[in-house]
Amino acid sequence: MNLSPVPEVSVHELARKLGSDESFVLLDVREPWEFDQAMIVDSRLKVAPLSRLAQLGAEALPEEVGQKDTEILVLCHHGVRSANVTQWMLAQGWTNVASIHGGIAAYAREIDDSVGKY
Repeated sequence: MNLSPVPEVSVHELARKLGSDESFVLLDVREPWEFDQAMIVDSRLKVAPLSRLAQLGAEALPEEVGQKDTEILVLCHHGVRSANVTQWMLAQGWTNVASIHGGIAAYAREIDDSVGKY
């Protein structure tokens, strides 16, 4: 069992990056029904629901994360699924992946409640 901590970034760091012109991928691993409840709107947002990742593996990832050194920030509702996907991606050879601590719920609570809550 691997108990090493998963790399994480805070919602404050995410907000800073979203307000910049930095190049990164915001990978949302929530399920489609969740997008109607809460969504960060940004051109760097890409979607790969965990159910599809579980079924198809890396084939379910968007082409924007094809390069293993691309900076990828993984988002879910509370940070559990994103931590699991981050750990899986690191094990698959990606080198610059981090989970967003607290997920979109923390982002809505601490940064911008207009993204929605559920």
